[in-house]
Amino acid sequence: MNLSDRKKQILRTIVEYYINTAEPVGSKALSGELGLSSATIRNEMAELTSMGLLEQPHTSAGRIPTPLGYRVYVNELMNSHRLSISETEEINKTMKVKMEQLDKVLSDASRLVSDLTSYPTYALAETSAPVTIRRFDFISVDQRTLIAVAMLSNNTVKNKLMNLTRPIDENFIQKLGAVFNANFTNLPETEMDATLIASIERATGDIYGIVASIAGFAIHVLSETVTKKAILTGTSHILEHPEYRDWQKAQKLMNYLSDDGNVIRLPEPDDNSDVKILIGPENVAEELKDSSVVVAKYDLGDGVKGLLGVVGPIRMDYAKVAANLSYIAQGMKAIAEGKETHLPVLGEKNEE
Repeated sequence: MNLSDRKKQILRTIVEYYINTAEPVGSKALSGELGLSSATIRNEMAELTSMGLLEQPHTSAGRIPTPLGYRVYVNELMNSHRLSISETEEINKTMKVKMEQLDKVLSDASRLVSDLTSYPTYALAETSAPVTIRRFDFISVDQRTLIAVAMLSNNTVKNKLMNLTRPIDENFIQKLGAVFNANFTNLPETEMDATLIASIERATGDIYGIVASIAGFAIHVLSETVTKKAILTGTSHILEHPEYRDWQKAQKLMNYLSDDGNVIRLPEPDDNSDVKILIGPENVAEELKDSSVVVAKYDLGDGVKGLLGVVGPIRMDYAKVAANLSYIAQGMKAIAEGKETHLPVLGEKNEE
């Protein structure tokens, strides 16, 4: 829609005023802010009303935006919102609580199974898709200080305070935001290479290394993003079983399980089964040839899936272990869906 600059200014101000106050906007309220006479504003508001962008809820009331007015505002007039420091801190705080809750669920489940079975138990959570950066925001603190904010595809937020070697202005910051959001979002870390960085430097005219610093921040953020989280509980239970009285044999297994990388690579059930049992030599790892692994899978929603498993001697009550794992995995899913607030108490069903 073809609007004059003055109509755009008035429409933008009315929309934003109404968003903040939920009250119809009159010409007097805008006159001082826009530096225009009330008569001029009234004439422009009347024309905006005839164009279907504003409406008057009551005869004596001011104007409010119509749906079409909001659409013009969103498409043409709305300034992009840059997260403030307090907003990024609040998001990070919320996400930290969420991750602490996940850690607690994993830890509680692992400890519960280990206590019930007297075997080492691991709980594993992983996202189903690689994490990428969904959006960049850049916040100017002063001419030589910039906060880079990255919103990730897993809804976490990372930021970094950057001290610059030269002063930059608002126009350059806006250019950084446009170019990084157009070229550096939704990419895996492996595609953030020197060629891409050089092209962004050319697009922004940066010869001072600012683009390279931001790119380094983005690469670091993605490289440290953990898509798999493993918690191991009850390793010392190994020593309670006669099969591991040979300390060299016990130490070999304990050392293997103490490596998070090994735990992450432990097997998972097939697509058509919720529980998988690998007995002795069926395990690929040499350190597990004299042990068995029983594992159940679970779904925590939001693309997070995981495993709950037990490692123990080949002499194992497989039916009981599998039942425990399956039941607690269902409880973890129920907690994630908000149907329960704590892990289920085993045996309740049997008592009914």
